[in-house]
Amino acid sequence: MHLTKEEEKIFNGEKGEVLERMFRLLVRLGDIYGADKMLPVGSVQVAGVSFKSIGMPGLEFLEDYAKKGAKVKVLTFLNPAGMDLESWKEIGFPSDFAEKQIRVMDAFREMGIVVTSTCTPYLAGNLPRFGEHIAWSESSAVSFSNSVIGARTNREGGPSALAAALCGLTPNHGLHIDENRKPNIVVNVDVELQHNADFGALGSFVGKIVKDKIPYFTGIKNANTDQLKSLGAAMAASGAVALYHVENLTPEARFMDIKGLEKIKVCEKELKETYAQLNTGENPDIVILGCPHASLREISELAEKIKGKKLKKPLWICTSRIMKECANRMGYTEIIENAGGKIVADTCMVVAPIESMGYKTTGVNSGKAANYLPGFCKQNVVFNNIDELIKVIK
Repeated sequence: MHLTKEEEKIFNGEKGEVLERMFRLLVRLGDIYGADKMLPVGSVQVAGVSFKSIGMPGLEFLEDYAKKGAKVKVLTFLNPAGMDLESWKEIGFPSDFAEKQIRVMDAFREMGIVVTSTCTPYLAGNLPRFGEHIAWSESSAVSFSNSVIGARTNREGGPSALAAALCGLTPNHGLHIDENRKPNIVVNVDVELQHNADFGALGSFVGKIVKDKIPYFTGIKNANTDQLKSLGAAMAASGAVALYHVENLTPEARFMDIKGLEKIKVCEKELKETYAQLNTGENPDIVILGCPHASLREISELAEKIKGKKLKKPLWICTSRIMKECANRMGYTEIIENAGGKIVADTCMVVAPIESMGYKTTGVNSGKAANYLPGFCKQNVVFNNIDELIKVIK
């Protein structure tokens, strides 16, 4: 790999121990994947934020780097934490967990990282431009930025994303290169998709089949950004899809040649079977929406659906702190709380310790959450669209 003179100085330790270690990690990754050089990145998004995920070894690592004066070189946001950082007591997060989580956030803040704690950084102030090279690590954010925005990132791990943030660089390989962004399988969708959950079910089905390939969708007549977010998140969870194209909807689709590619078809039968597979429980203890984090549109739609109602079971909608502030100003938070629900910021059902908070069965409308909750949180899952989930708890 070609290194500039400045990069050689970092590699040789002339810029300090922390940068040397982080840069050597990037060089090793570049060597493994055949990168020819380093690329400057416009922004970074770091995963490995919840104390539930990283434990004491991760916390000690972060505190050590912060103590040694590590500072990021580019705009860097964080993935969701393990709790609502402001309302954790009220919601019922364990105090011993909270103490460790706050230390994690303090270490990131000391490194100059914006402690936004969201898996939708593009809704919270970190919006890359089309074609911009970035280094993001959260699977649904990677999918959205590559596919819907047309920015360029590989699916970074927590350490490699942190290294990119501290060095301002990432190796030039994978989805940073034009040739590697071409589709290699066509998915013809022959079923009407109405709800976000339908897009999640479609993504869950396709992800299992295509694994880490790049699918090109035909037959999706229309989809808003929340629905595309649900589609990509589910494919990233059930498979390892980091980029997809949708005919007439996503920005790079028009440039792609799909002649001669392998084809699969998804009909109503496949969608119904996927719904059945994702349902592993009945009668949820709690319904949690917002995986990936809810947009203001999703929060407003929920508020409209439960306005004036009284829910018999807990309901959370997870979002970024910025979206919650907007919801507060619009009165959506008050409507949702009056019905018995909560807008929970900074975290989500996948990285929060919900299994230690008394919940055993969780209702979701997210294909991503339905894939992850049984393993990560020991949950039975009720997967359905938002209207049906509200019926169950009102």
